[in-house]
This record gives sequence, C-alpha cells and structure tokens, in this order.
Amino acid sequence: MIKRLLLLTIIFSASIINAQEGTISGRIVTQKNNPISNVNVLIKNTDKGIISNRFGEFKIQNVQPGNYTLSITFIGYKSKSIPFTINNGQKLRLPKIVLVENQEQLTEIVVNGFKKNKFSKKTSQFVSKMPLAKLENPQVYNSISNELLKEQVVTNVNDALKNATGISRLWESTGRASDGAEFYSLRGFAVQPTLINGLPGLNNGGLDPSNIESIEVIKGPSGTLFGSSLISYGGLINVTTKKPYESFGGEISYTTGTYGLNRVTADINTPIGTNDDTFLRINTAYHTQNSFQDAGLNKSIYVAPSLKFIANEKLTFLVNTEILEKTSVNTPMLFLNRNVPLSFNSLDLFEKNYYNSFTSDNLSIDNPIFNFQAQALYNISDNWTSQTLVSSGNAKTSGFYSYLWDSGDGDSFTHYAAKINAETRTTDIQQNFIGKFNLGKLKNRIVIGFDYFSIFKKDNSTGWSGIGTVTLSNSTTTSVLSNAAVDAILADTNVSNSSATQETYSAYVSDVVNFTPTLSAMLSLRIDQFGGDKSDDDDNQTAFSPKFGLVYQPIKDKVSIFTNYMNGFTNVAPTSVSDVDGSNPRIKTFEAEKANQFEFGVKTNLFDEKLDLTASYYNINVSNKLMTDPTNVNNSIQGGEVESSGVEISLIANPIIGWNIIAGYSNIDSEVLVDTANSGYLGLRTESAGPKDLFNFWTSYNFQSETLKGFGIGLGGNYASEFNTLNRSTTGSFTLPSYTILNSSISYSQEKFMVILKVDNIANTKYYSGWSTVSPQKLRTVSANFTYRF
Repeated sequence: MIKRLLLLTIIFSASIINAQEGTISGRIVTQKNNPISNVNVLIKNTDKGIISNRFGEFKIQNVQPGNYTLSITFIGYKSKSIPFTINNGQKLRLPKIVLVENQEQLTEIVVNGFKKNKFSKKTSQFVSKMPLAKLENPQVYNSISNELLKEQVVTNVNDALKNATGISRLWESTGRASDGAEFYSLRGFAVQPTLINGLPGLNNGGLDPSNIESIEVIKGPSGTLFGSSLISYGGLINVTTKKPYESFGGEISYTTGTYGLNRVTADINTPIGTNDDTFLRINTAYHTQNSFQDAGLNKSIYVAPSLKFIANEKLTFLVNTEILEKTSVNTPMLFLNRNVPLSFNSLDLFEKNYYNSFTSDNLSIDNPIFNFQAQALYNISDNWTSQTLVSSGNAKTSGFYSYLWDSGDGDSFTHYAAKINAETRTTDIQQNFIGKFNLGKLKNRIVIGFDYFSIFKKDNSTGWSGIGTVTLSNSTTTSVLSNAAVDAILADTNVSNSSATQETYSAYVSDVVNFTPTLSAMLSLRIDQFGGDKSDDDDNQTAFSPKFGLVYQPIKDKVSIFTNYMNGFTNVAPTSVSDVDGSNPRIKTFEAEKANQFEFGVKTNLFDEKLDLTASYYNINVSNKLMTDPTNVNNSIQGGEVESSGVEISLIANPIIGWNIIAGYSNIDSEVLVDTANSGYLGLRTESAGPKDLFNFWTSYNFQSETLKGFGIGLGGNYASEFNTLNRSTTGSFTLPSYTILNSSISYSQEKFMVILKVDNIANTKYYSGWSTVSPQKLRTVSANFTYRF
C-alpha cells in the first residue's frame, strides 16, 4: 500500500511540475515561404531541443519559466538566435521564422553536435501516414537512422536490420522471380522489404543502402493503412529515401575490405535552374564483393536521382527514382526434405562443408530494378494538406537459379536448376488528405486516403532439371557447373508462358482524437476490393480491416501507456479443386485470411529525451488459413489457425554527451492451433517464427576531450537462441544452434572527412540461418571506410 501511495505521489508531483512548465512553438520557412523540415531547434544552455517536421513546425515542451535564447541551425542556411521569455504554464507561439541561405555549409558533425540522442527518431510521417509523435502513436515501430548506418559501415540491408528489435533473417536473397529479396522473421511471420517511402518498391535481389535516410520496422498486422499485398501479419519494412535540400553539398565515400569488398558511393545535392525553386540530389553506388565461400559474388551499379520542385508557396513536387543493375552468384540453399522422415540429426556434415558453395561464378543471375515515385504536396490551408502519390516499379530476373534438395539418405542432395526469365510490374496511385480540426473540445488529426494498386507478373522460365548430386560426406558434386552444360540439360524442359494480374481498390480513414492533452485514441478503417481475372468475377473479394489504439500519458511527453487492436488480411486467390478421383474439376473461391493483434505496453522519453524506451506484450491470431482437406487431397478448406505472442523491449539512450546506445530484446512464442492432422504442423512452433529469443546491442562513444576530439569507438553484436529450421511431426525437427556475434569499430572524424575501421564477427563464429533450410552465414569481415564531405 505504501508503494502504491508513493507511486501516486510521484506521478501527482510530476503533474504539478508539468503544469508549471511552458511550451514554445513556431514554424520555420524559407525566404519563399516554403516550410523547412529537419531544422535543429535548441534552447541555448539547456539540453532541450527538437527537429522541425515536414510542415516546418516545432514544439518544445516542459520549459521552466525564465529567459532563454532559441538557436536555429540547418545545412545551407544562416543560423538564427531568438531571445524569448516564458512564464508559468505559458504556451508561447513565435512569429514565423524565416531562414536565409548561406554559402558556407554546416557539416553534419556540427549540425548533429548538440543532438542528445542521434539514433532516436521522435516522429514519423509514414507509420501513421500523418505526422505523429512516437509517444502519441499506439503502434510499436523501430527506426534505424542514416547516422547509425554510417557509423556501422553498413553496406547491405541485412546488416542494417540487425539494429531492429525482434527481427532475424530466414533466407538471404535468391534472386529468383517475384520474391527473390531476403526473407525475415518478424513477430513470428515471414516478411520482405517491399515498401519505399510507404509505397510499393519490389526487388528480386536486395536493396542498396546508399540512398537510405532511415529504415522503419513497423510491428504488427498493418493492413488498415498499408493493405495486404506487400506486407506480413508480423509487420512491414519501410525504407525512407534521402530527399533534396535547398543548398549545395554532399559527400563521396570509399569502402574496402574482406572478400574483395570494393564500394564507392556519392551523395550530391545542388540547386538547379535560376529561380532557386528546383533542387536535385543524386545518390549513386558501385559495389562488388565475393562470397566467404569458394564461389559466389555480388556486383551492382546503383543510381538514385531525386528532384524537388517548389511551384509556389502552396505546391511542392517530389520525384524519387531508383535504378539498380545487379549481377550475383548466390549459393544454392540446402533444403531439408519435407516429405520423408528427417535423415539428419546433427550439423556435422554441414559444418564440414561450411566453405563449399557447390556452384560456380559462371552461373550468375541478373536482377535489374527500376522504381519511380512522384508526389505532389499541396497546402490547402494551415490545417489541411493534399498528398498525391504515384509509383511505378519493374523488377526483373534473368539467369540461373538453383537449389539443393535433400535426397533423404542423410548425406546427398540433388542439385536442381532452372533458367529464370521473369518480370514483376507494379503501379500504385494514392490520394491522401491530411488535416487537423476540432469538434468542440476534441482535437482531431486525420488522414483520409484512396489507393489503387496493380501488380502484373510474367514468367517465361524453363522447367526444373536435376544437374547433378552433391555428397556432403566427401564434399563432391557430379554437376558440371558451366553455362553450356546447364543450358544443355535445360534445353529439353518446357518453357513457361504464364502471366497474372491483380488489382486492388482501397479506401481508408484514420483519426487520432485527443479527449484531453494526455488521453487520445486512434480509430481507423480500411476497405479493399480485390480483382483478378477481369473476365471472371468469381475471384473478386472484399475485405475490411479495422484498427483501434488508445494512449494515455501519465507524464505528458515523457511517459505513455498504450494499447492497440490491429488487423491484417491476405487475399486468398481462387484455387482449382476436384473430387478425390480427380473428377469434377472446378474453381473454388475463399474468404480472406484474417490476422488480429492485441497489444499493450509503455513508451518513455525521459531525462530530457536521453532515454527512449518501448516495452510491449502482443498476441497475434491468424484465422481462416487454408488447409488440405483430410478426406480429399485434391481439395482445400479454410479454418486453420496460428497464434504468435511475445514481449519486446527497445532502448535508445544517450547517458552522457558523446555516448549513444541502441539495444533490443524479444521473446516470441508461436504455435499452430488448428490444422489437419496429416499436415504435421499442429501444436508446433511455425518454421517462419525464427529464434525464440533475440538480442541486439550497439554502443558508441565520441571522445569530447580536446586531446582525443574526433576519435570514436563502437561495440555491439547480436544473439539468437537455437531454433528449428524444420519442425513437423511428419518429418521431425532439425535444430540450428544459438549464436552470439560481436562487432566493433574505431573512427576519426573532422569537418571535411571521416575514417572508420570496422570488424564484424570478431570471433569468426560459424552460425546458420534457415527456413526449412541450412544456410551458413558470413565469417569475420574487416572493412575500412573513407568519406570526404563538401
């Protein structure tokens, strides 16, 4: 009882203190009255500061009464200092703040010098499709900043995602058609990085990180705002790209390292034209690296021009384009046989062949992609904005894809290959109206949206043929691994000539209602109309997806307690079925699969924004899953059920100036609750759930003393518990062991340049990933990065 009274006293006292504190806010614009986002706003001689949103707005809360000076800095503009006085409980709104361009550039080091927590991102315009502070959002998400990617010398998306809580890689990129990008496990379900700036951005061979501003790992079934075609029940991965800014600047970087790593990147931003209303930014990268195994490579050229055109003070256009030409030789994955009792009981033979790829650099695959995005932002009024978005994507696959299939004898694998020639095209058109209004005393922030999405898939690939046998016990293969030999074997196979189109028409609305300054609710609903073959209305399907969230801040802008109900769904395509003897063939339609999540937790922003903590418990139930009819192998029925639940804790901290920490822990339980008895899954953990326990950690310190100023050190790593890559009662289970990987870095940085030395997997640990597969992972790598800024 005494503890409860003490807690209530602390909360009551904090509320009294908050009531005495004031708030200062304002809007920052250019000389042409265009809003400036990401401006650093700091109250001098304090550690209170914030970054302006995309409307140029900022608000600093919990300011003690007194006299202060506001410092405003942004790359390419003259700094501004504004004295102000704030009284008890006063909400001070400054007149419009106009920044003037400056030819002398502020470097990233100077700009970020006062940032208290450089890995923390307080707001996102994509997670809720509206500007919303993290503490106000009832949904859980992790943001991986560009600053962190640079500090860790990240050259691929997989290494970047190791900084997000509760995510692990199942499959590396295969390059194959439709889904050749990497697969990850998120809250127990498989997911791929398929969204760029909240819009479709498919790829078959992985993304280049040079144009990434941040990566948002958004947790839970998010069908309400993002639909179902490109996301997972566990969540989604959204890549935010770099945008043009209104001055000249940039950097050139070179990275070299183990396994023949050579990587050159450039980021150049410049005004173009004579009216100071058009700005161009180009990010480009050349990358080449070999595998740690005896064969395998990755070579790519990437160009990403983006354009910003300010038509007038109300209308702005943004265009983002990505062009990637990538050639790779991917190690054939070793698939454990799912159809017979498991013949392997240890990793011994796999470890013996850890360095063997069983392929050759002749059998390459090309994965060119093209993504185009354009948006028009129109300020209808001070409270309403129109956002019109158009995106078009094209992902191709051309070349050899192969895999190894367990022969069931505990030793050999059949090597299967095909020559892939396929293409996926997407088109997406969105119209959003984002605004705020009051209904009586209720403050509302709302997004109303309409979405059209079309995806077209075409496949002209050869059939599959066995090209040889791999024997693990003596590390040999009978395959002749040359283009001519494989082409000769595939010459007798049929060539596919298939295509499919799906269109989705959607409408959604999401409203954040503030009942009081500390109590808010999010109410959202989406309706989707799916259409397939235009000559057949039977495959049309309609789905509704609701979302509800509640947030209470016992200490305003410092602590929030939240809960959410979220919904996701999957459009189940019509399937051909027949009677047991194969007679009476027919097309059978199904309802959408449904995923429902309930979650509650707490978010904090304590000690003057130095401690950003999120902790939550969630439960996701997926119902209406397709199952094989136990009385008819030629028929499918609905009614399967899977449950995933877990705990997640994410931490971003800045204990003292120069010291930054990012860490996360997740515990994931997964179980198939309803399925047919002969499927082998009932009562077991799903294979897509990955490890039950995951831990990620990275800490860095930039020395502040004059003698060591400019030097920095970093240390971190990842832990994953053991997990069953194959887990079926019909075959048995195969366990991949737990692992701990440690990484470190040392850096030296000045105004114009930066040098970083990074070592990954310091202990040279052998470890594996898998999804009914056994895939050796990269061993120790050493890389050195040199960056010049201008």
